[in-house]
Amino acid sequence: MRDYLLTLCVTAAVTYLLTGPVRKFAIATGAMPEIRARDVHREPTPRLGGIAMFFGLCAGLLVADHLQNLNSVFELSNEPRALLSGAALIWLIGVLDDKFELDALIKLGAQMISAGVMVMQGLTILWLPIPGVGTVALTQWQGTLLTVALVVLTINAVNFVDGLDGLAAGMVCIAAAAFFLYAYRIWFSYGIEAAAPATLFAAILMGMCLGFLPHNMHPARIFMGDSGSMLIGLILAASAISITGQVDPDALRIFEGSTKAATHAALPVFIPLVLPLTIIAIPMADLILAIVRRTWKGQSPFAADRGHLHHRLLEIGHSHSRAVLIMYFWSALIAFGTLAYSVHSTSMWIVLSVVFLSAVGLVLLLLPRFTPRAPRWAEAVVPPRYRRRGVPVEAEREPAAPAVGPEEREPVPAGVNGATAIGHRSRFSDRSKAGARG
Repeated sequence: MRDYLLTLCVTAAVTYLLTGPVRKFAIATGAMPEIRARDVHREPTPRLGGIAMFFGLCAGLLVADHLQNLNSVFELSNEPRALLSGAALIWLIGVLDDKFELDALIKLGAQMISAGVMVMQGLTILWLPIPGVGTVALTQWQGTLLTVALVVLTINAVNFVDGLDGLAAGMVCIAAAAFFLYAYRIWFSYGIEAAAPATLFAAILMGMCLGFLPHNMHPARIFMGDSGSMLIGLILAASAISITGQVDPDALRIFEGSTKAATHAALPVFIPLVLPLTIIAIPMADLILAIVRRTWKGQSPFAADRGHLHHRLLEIGHSHSRAVLIMYFWSALIAFGTLAYSVHSTSMWIVLSVVFLSAVGLVLLLLPRFTPRAPRWAEAVVPPRYRRRGVPVEAEREPAAPAVGPEEREPVPAGVNGATAIGHRSRFSDRSKAGARG
């Protein structure tokens, strides 16, 4: 665990330290597109945050290669090299898209090629544990098609949810944390070395997201862009593919008997293996709903609109920060609920806790304009919006500043103090005139 934490910290530190220079580079090169109708932010904000995240990935792999307990991952498996090859290709396409706005079909083709590069180097699904049937070995074409489909779906799910400041990085970090705990349990508790690459990928992915989040939280100073969203989506998919395709369910030895009986009895343990997309259920649901919605309207599935889940939260009255936190809550509930169920499937307390927390989440959705107020003794350490409405006596004695209309305000230049959302945001009453940043 210590080596994984060291790799995580190095990855986070490199990503965090490089994001500032990358932001200046993005501004200097003009990778700061104009505000579009489907965008939520109010000021032009530089992209290319994926550059810092990619170098964080390289630093994490380099450090892990020189650690005694993790060096065996590189000696016994070609998966880290396969991941780096696919990540470099998808990152390069993302950088070009952030600068020149590539066509959606070109990006889709690049995603498939990146997945194919990983398959050619051994990062592919070899078999699947199916309840009631047992372990089913896949042919080369079946494994390739399933791997490519999983990579493309995961990349686009993460890309679709990248619509609010800090949303994609935070949700992927939560998913990676749950996946890390599951993969580490398989590797450490059962002594299965084949789970070590997936554990390493998840740790590095957490470091990339944690290092980038301080720069990307609302108001964001820089966006990860497609170079970042497609990169972290590919790494998340690679983690799921690695542990699904390389870990033999029989090696767990949880139940005695035939393979068929063991697989059926151990269904809760195999849930994250058979259905790795449960850890990104929210982005995947958003992706499916977007495809259905756009197809129903006669539009292309790749056409952007303002119907994503996070935009609907803004429409019903939630603030930017609260909408992000609500999405975090649901992602954590699904990811860690699935993780807990896979460990103790017979515990009724887990089911009851998930049901209770789901009810809490629904209440939060129905209270968009409720603002909690901190007690007076804590007002000095909480943001102003959480303080009581009482005005101090000193403030009452000062003359009020004259009101300035929106048309008289001096615009804030892009990139100054990281300002990207100044003033009140409209609630997007007319969704037909705008779309979502996907």
